[in-house]
Order: sequence, then C-alpha cells, then structure tokens
Amino acid sequence: MFIMEKTEIDAYVKAGEIAKEIKIFARDLIEPGMKLIDIAEKIDTKILELGGDFAFPVNLSLNEIAAHFTPTDRCEEIAEGLLKVDIGVAVDGYIADCAISIDLTKDGEFGEMIALNEKVLGRASEAIRINMEARDIGDAVQDVIEEDSVYRFAVIKSLSGHTLGKNEIHAGMTISNYRNENKTVLNDVAFAVEPFITSGVGDIYEGEPGGIYILKRDGQVRDREARKILEFIRKRFKGRPFCVRWLEKEGFDRLGFVLRMLIKQGILYEYPMLIEKSRKPVSQIENTFLIANGGIICTTG
Repeated sequence: MFIMEKTEIDAYVKAGEIAKEIKIFARDLIEPGMKLIDIAEKIDTKILELGGDFAFPVNLSLNEIAAHFTPTDRCEEIAEGLLKVDIGVAVDGYIADCAISIDLTKDGEFGEMIALNEKVLGRASEAIRINMEARDIGDAVQDVIEEDSVYRFAVIKSLSGHTLGKNEIHAGMTISNYRNENKTVLNDVAFAVEPFITSGVGDIYEGEPGGIYILKRDGQVRDREARKILEFIRKRFKGRPFCVRWLEKEGFDRLGFVLRMLIKQGILYEYPMLIEKSRKPVSQIENTFLIANGGIICTTG
C-alpha cells in the first residue's frame, strides 16, 4: 500500500501555506479597473518571493468564463464583474491548488452566488474523512444545492475536483460535484475540491484559446529557436502548465510562430477557455486537501 513520505507531506503543506498567503494578497490587491496583466504579474512575483514555484499560470477568468484564461503582456482587459482567481503553487513539484471569487460590482450583485459557493465548499469539506469515498463530495455538494427549492443556482457538472500528483495538476481521478457512484477510497492522496456555481444552465463550452499551454508529448523539431524553447519548457516546468509571459521573461524570440508550430505538431496543447453555455456568470471556490498517514489537512484553507 502506498504511504506518503514525510518530505512529500511537508512539501504539500508548504505549498498550501504559500497559496493561503497569495489568496490574502490577491484580495488586498485587486480593485475594479485594474489590468488583468498587472494582477497576474504581481501574483507571479509574490509566489516566487514566498519561496514557491508556479504550479500553473494564475487563471483570471471574468464573468461567464469559468476557467483557463491567463493574460499576456499585451492584454488590455480589466478586472470587473465577477472575477475568479485560480492559484497554483508548487514546492518540489508538489502542488497546492485553490481559488477565490471576487465580486467587483458596486452593488454586490454576485454576493449571494459567492456565499452559496462558500457554503457548498464548506459542506464538502465537512465530508472529508479517513477512508472516505470520492462520491461523498458529490453528495455533499448536491445536498446544498437541493436545499434551495427555487434552484436559482446550479453546479457546473462538467467541471470537477481532481487528485494532485508531483508536477501533475490532474493526477488521474476526477472528484465530481454531483451525485455519482465513484466508490474509490481516498487515502494517502492530495486532491482539490472545486465547485463552480452559476446562475445559468450549468454547462460549459470550449471557447478560444486562453493563453495556458502544456507539454503534450516529446518530439523533435528542426528549427533551432524552437528546440531551445522546447528544451527550456521541459526543464523549467517539468510537465506543469505554463504561459507566454514566462517565456518572454527568458528573452525568447518568435514565440508566436514557435508555439503555433509546436501545437500544430501535437507537441504542445493550448487550453481553451471554458465558458458557461448560457453565458451567465460563474463563481469558483477551491481548496486542496491531504489525507495522509491517518490525518487530514486542508492545506490551502
């Protein structure tokens, strides 16, 4: 049976402590009208200052965009409406994954949705115990939604939590946010619980690429600059997602051309933005949990 090593547990916990600080930092930092790129740059800098590394580019998804958007240096979009801040911190490759939603409207338009999202995550957190089954999370989430007889809000069923691994954001197991029959026992594992709430129909579609890339497979390329970029991606990110602004800071040229070429060859993949099907606003609140060696830790809460 797999037993998590103390060094692994310590890395998960340290990553979570840094992520908690980043959540506080982000809440204090973000104001309506700020450029998303300025928010991203400041969060990137803070993660490194605190001794962490990037698990993935910070997602700054507005309104009906549920996930998978990070700004480039040329992005002119500003913080407004309902902003999801999805934060990933790695320590020695072990990951903390958490998210907050911030209502940037003057009249608190999204306060009720965010409060429900917090309640949903809270009830799911209460369900976490030694030798629990993955389906227990879905039951807890669905119970909260069904307490509202009017059903003003819905859980996005196609977005889910997931197990975490060394340098792996999605380490193989899905943890659904609705009633299901997944009886897999969660023990000696790190995982994220990640409910998304919407006032829309509760489904998503894939939109335009959102600026987040991942190495999909190894491959050989002839172009010299492409080889240099690919080798850097392999060594620096170790299989974790990355973004253009990190490559630009290394001084690489022709990034647009090279990345398009690597995507066309199937070596890289660029995640599409995930957009609520009825284009209604989406909130997201997420924490990482660790069940290991007979104990339970919410590393990011």
